[in-house]
Amino acid sequence: MDKKQITVLGVGNILFTDEGVGIRTIEALEAEYEFAPNVSLIDGGVLGLNLLATISDADYLIVVDAIKKGGEPGSLYRLEGEEIPQRILAKNSLHQVDLLEALTLCQALDKVPETVIVGVEPEDIKTVGLELTSPVKRKVPLLVEMVLTELDRLGASYRPQTSRSHPSGTGLQTSK
Repeated sequence: MDKKQITVLGVGNILFTDEGVGIRTIEALEAEYEFAPNVSLIDGGVLGLNLLATISDADYLIVVDAIKKGGEPGSLYRLEGEEIPQRILAKNSLHQVDLLEALTLCQALDKVPETVIVGVEPEDIKTVGLELTSPVKRKVPLLVEMVLTELDRLGASYRPQTSRSHPSGTGLQTSK
């Protein structure tokens, strides 16, 4: 039986502090876990419509992003179904509008993946800077857990990274 394709897509712009939280979460997932071949981790940056092929290839899409809902910085959110277009239509950022357009174009291709967006309320998405603000940076491990929970729900396989160069050859797990 073929396994369904699952794409975990981090979007945002790492040059604007918390706007890069989706990308930073993808980096943490890549550093900490190994995934089954049917799970793809994608740094989507601000590619928007250029991600159409990537999105339409997925059966399941998990998007990680900064989500402005007016909550306290660091508040975590999970959006699905009808919540997605309404939240994105608030035009929090241009890449979110492009993401909605790409999902809409998938309908024309008759290949719309089941989509969930997980994210965090940003503190600052306007200041030029590579570092996340403290309230958002503290939530990256929880965003990683939210993605893993979604993967568990979908029956995806993953495991913690193991040390390939451990001198004793014991394959002890390492934390990064």
